[in-house]
Amino acid sequence: MSTPLPADTDDARYLALKARDARFDGRFFTGVTSTGIYCRPVCSVRTPRRENCRFFDLAAQAEHAGFRPCLRCRPELAPQALAWSVQDAGAILVRQALRLLDAPPAGSPLEGGAQVAQLAARLGVSDRHLRRLFDAALGISPLQYLQTRRLLVAKQLLTDTRLPVTQVALASGFASVRRFNAAFVQHYGLNPTQLRHAGPADAGRSRPVRLGYRPPYDAAALLAFFAARQIPAVEAADTRVLRRTARLSSGNAEHAGWLEATFEAARSRVALTVSDSMLPVLPQVIGRVRAMLDLDADPAAIATVLHGDFPEGDGLRVPGCFDGFELAVRAVLGQQVTVAAARTLVQRLVERFGTPIETPWPGLNRTFPAAAALATAEGSALGQLGIVRQRQAAIVALARAVDGGQLALHAHADVQATTAALCQLPGIGAWTAQYIAMRALRWPDAFPSGDVALHKALGVQGARQAARAAAERAQGWRPWRSYAVVRAWATL
Repeated sequence: MSTPLPADTDDARYLALKARDARFDGRFFTGVTSTGIYCRPVCSVRTPRRENCRFFDLAAQAEHAGFRPCLRCRPELAPQALAWSVQDAGAILVRQALRLLDAPPAGSPLEGGAQVAQLAARLGVSDRHLRRLFDAALGISPLQYLQTRRLLVAKQLLTDTRLPVTQVALASGFASVRRFNAAFVQHYGLNPTQLRHAGPADAGRSRPVRLGYRPPYDAAALLAFFAARQIPAVEAADTRVLRRTARLSSGNAEHAGWLEATFEAARSRVALTVSDSMLPVLPQVIGRVRAMLDLDADPAAIATVLHGDFPEGDGLRVPGCFDGFELAVRAVLGQQVTVAAARTLVQRLVERFGTPIETPWPGLNRTFPAAAALATAEGSALGQLGIVRQRQAAIVALARAVDGGQLALHAHADVQATTAALCQLPGIGAWTAQYIAMRALRWPDAFPSGDVALHKALGVQGARQAARAAAERAQGWRPWRSYAVVRAWATL
């Protein structure tokens, strides 16, 4: 049983709820008035009566209305809703704010009010204006949304790890255990220890974390993309599993370890296992893995624009990355060479500048070089690896900009400012900047119009101005041109 997309009315949402349709996971939540619980559309409990259902676009709205999260379907596992608009300025600003608030906490936690003020300043509006937009669009405040996100992150850490409650509080963004305990009791009616007792009895610290996604999802195509570009010692991908080493900075601390992501297609989810060394920053790891595997994409919204031109590509996702600097270096080394040649150069770079690490898999034994390591690299050392001078200069300039804090390469960076800054670096042009925007900045509307393979796929390789012809052809694919690029590549 399936209901047509999209489910814009409560009756249509109820049909999706009855069908437990995973395509709607994260697109709405159902509050059940007879129990006071809110659930995902895929929840396995008996479907409630229609008159007992209230529907919400966001988990924060359900919690603001007084509902508690279901302990069975666990709303914190749902993919995020990443709708994009290119018309309503207020809606665009609210959506940008939600994306930034969804960013896992890093470094020292900020009090909620301070973080919202920082968010408003970053968006170039006042606190009051941001609150007004949230109230008009969502019926909740930015602080209420942020509090729900933090509590759901904490709920996942309590359920899926054995981290001490103190670490859970800090990792989920609370400034103190006291504030964390008070918020948990106020919202959920139980203390954090009680929730942990309600979870699985396994005492192991590295049990998998489940990450949901919306079907259709062509996991084989995504993993094949990673497998074709995998760097020995850093990553390994097969038809179902992606493993890699990882390094992540949080505040003044650096965490290095490994992760394993296994697709469970029958349940539309990924099982993520990480090393104990990465557990203190698990929320950030989850955020990066969700971006790397494009788990929050909404295939229905994308297909509305692209299905007519690419009818076979509805399950394709835009491959992301775990680390934006790593992706940028790999993009520079991939300029005007084959995938195999680029992989060879990156492998040499990892062997020379990477850091040794132990993992359960002997073949994965180094992390990708840090920006600080490449910022001071000698040209002769890079030249010995077979890297030409132009790309030597690009890599060093890129590393210095990232290491010095002038350039941020992640999903919450300002796309226009970042791509402009990239093009100011030696050896980096529009193609490289757009490719980085597509995979590292997670911009759904990136378009590397100068890509030769894209020209071939679109049939414009013989045009006098192929890049211009490709860009003109792509105008109708906004705001999903990144997905159009992936679908075009898949036709080759």
